[in-house]
Amino acid sequence: MSTNRTHRRRVRLALAVAVTLTAALTGTVSQAAPSATGSPSPGAPGLGDPMFPLDGNGGYRVDRYTLDFDWQAPRTPFEATATIKATATQSLSRFNLDFGGNTLHGVRIDGSAAGTTRAGDELTVTPKSPIAKGRTFTAKVTYTADPTQTRHRDDAIEDYGWIPTADGTVVYPQPNGARLIFPANDHPSQRAPITFRITTPKDLTAVANGRLVDRAERPGDRVRWTYDSEQPLSTQLVQLAVGKFTLVDGEGPGGLPLRDVVPDALVEPTAEYRALTPDHLAWLQEKLGPYPFNRYGLLVGDTDLAVALETQTLSLIPKADLLGTKVDAERNMVHELTHQWFGDSVALKGWSDLWVSEGHARFYERMYSEEHGGDSFEAAMKTAYAAHDQWRHDVGAPAEPTEPNLFKRMRYDGSALVLYALREQVGNATFEKIERAWVSGFRGKTASTQQFIDLASKVAGEDLEGFLRPWLYGPKTPPMPGHPDWVVTPVQD
Repeated sequence: MSTNRTHRRRVRLALAVAVTLTAALTGTVSQAAPSATGSPSPGAPGLGDPMFPLDGNGGYRVDRYTLDFDWQAPRTPFEATATIKATATQSLSRFNLDFGGNTLHGVRIDGSAAGTTRAGDELTVTPKSPIAKGRTFTAKVTYTADPTQTRHRDDAIEDYGWIPTADGTVVYPQPNGARLIFPANDHPSQRAPITFRITTPKDLTAVANGRLVDRAERPGDRVRWTYDSEQPLSTQLVQLAVGKFTLVDGEGPGGLPLRDVVPDALVEPTAEYRALTPDHLAWLQEKLGPYPFNRYGLLVGDTDLAVALETQTLSLIPKADLLGTKVDAERNMVHELTHQWFGDSVALKGWSDLWVSEGHARFYERMYSEEHGGDSFEAAMKTAYAAHDQWRHDVGAPAEPTEPNLFKRMRYDGSALVLYALREQVGNATFEKIERAWVSGFRGKTASTQQFIDLASKVAGEDLEGFLRPWLYGPKTPPMPGHPDWVVTPVQD
């Protein structure tokens, strides 16, 4: 995700505050532990992430989501079903789903009605009979979806959830807005493939992550669009859009299928910059190795939201980015494309690892921009270095965010600066080996900050813990290797 605009922060739910306190007193929750006898017990209502303690759920693993949406019209509620195939990782008496705002009709487990209660964004499901550890089960949730639901953050995210357009919608699920779209295990470490089946009026087009599997005529002048995500994805990376779109097919390096999704009126005005995607792919593959998915494309957002997002295989790029200068357009396009390696293919283990994702996206964005008519990369990093102590003071060190400050500038330029310092420390050749080892070794997996430190040390052949930890966690910015003249501006309270 790439933007710098901010608004007022939304107040956290009281329930989440209570769980934060509990986590602080008892330690991070991963899942509710079964009793010593192995008797059924509740799955945990959250994974205990310090940023969002109630996000995600314990006691099961989602194996696949199947979403059936009966889209009607812009800003109009519609009937929806989420079918969740999952495997119990403990003997479950009940379990939770993250689900916000929509009108629940019911839940069935393997065809039998289940009990439900709701508190905030937590939907608690009690099956007719306990679910044994290791057993695969299917939860079918029927509800009325409300495509006007948005939430708000006082950082770079701005509004998230359903983002209405003149003739439909795009979705912006980062950081935890997927629950406004469908019931989910809503944490970036929890990945699963998704099948989307979206029925629309025949004059509209539906798109989603991955491959178009089928387009079928339905009664009443309607069309059902079926997409398969192909690879597992985190809920924060889901994209689902409906509108009067033109699908523009192309080809990237090595024959990679490209498909841009463009509002009809914006096809020609955005064509010049959209045609640069093959060049961006070639440039990044030279740096990082093979593109990690089966296809790619841009979804042009016909909204006033000035926020781009790395939704997996289909990056959301605001129309304003593609109607402005080439330098600005390419910065955001390269930023979101870089995320396909960092953040999408290699997913976050926890929200404190966001610096890895956003730092790399900003690093390569600025490197590419300098090579293609943009500002000096070194000058940008020198400016970030000067501000780094102030950012540490105001919003936390790169790997120590707090929830209100998660998407502040420290996670972007401030985190790119850590990578810049690492490159200066180990040299460009070793740095490139670290980068390729990271995206290849953790492809399709989740990974943490500590794993990045460990891998960098292994590749470099030296213990980098003492170098990287002060950069990532310390209260003061360390000296920049190779730049003794760089100065940090004193902190102002």
